[in-house]
Amino acid sequence: MRRREPIELYYWPTPNGWKISIMLEECGLPYVVRPVNISKGEQFAPHFLAISPNNRIPAIVDPAGPGGRPISVFESGAILQYLGRKTGKFYPREERARVAVDEWLFWQVGGLGPMAGQANHFRRYAPEAVGYAITRYTDEVDRLFGVMNTRLSGRGFLAGRYSIADMACVGWVRLAERMGQDLALFPHLRRWFETIRARAAVKRAFAIRIEAASAVDMHDPKVRAVLFGQRAR
Repeated sequence: MRRREPIELYYWPTPNGWKISIMLEECGLPYVVRPVNISKGEQFAPHFLAISPNNRIPAIVDPAGPGGRPISVFESGAILQYLGRKTGKFYPREERARVAVDEWLFWQVGGLGPMAGQANHFRRYAPEAVGYAITRYTDEVDRLFGVMNTRLSGRGFLAGRYSIADMACVGWVRLAERMGQDLALFPHLRRWFETIRARAAVKRAFAIRIEAASAVDMHDPKVRAVLFGQRAR
């Protein structure tokens, strides 16, 4: 029997990258990590742009795509849905259940991720403190955490059963302190986070080590120009 070629995961250790490493681990799919050092501009390499035209991680190349032919997929939500359809795992086939998962998946990609990202930026990386921006985004993350906390009151996971919607959100909640949040104020959310964090597949996904990521100097003007100074090319 021919051995399956692994899925290539173009990755950097961020909440968006963690979404896909978690899903791959949960599904037991063979994969190989292709680090994309976003601090050095590797996301602008022609090879990567052919896979991810928005020059963002994560992205995947599945050599055993539809019809047995390779396929590349970019955007974390699209990747999660693709892998869910491919494996039949963590993304229900029944329409009512799938709609519930999609609601919370899109809530994350359109709300929690962008707002948490902005809170993290203005609290940690802005060259000067902008009080309005810090308050605006910190308060919005607080509101979104409150939405999750209410949703998780009386249910184990966001869409009923553990799903790609939970995988999409957990990495952002992992960084709650960076966004000025205290999970003790959100007991249902904290219980949900601790439950997911304890899963073996999630532990493996979070444990992926990229040595270069630990060495990034966020005070280096060249790094900041690559990460925060981009315009249309």
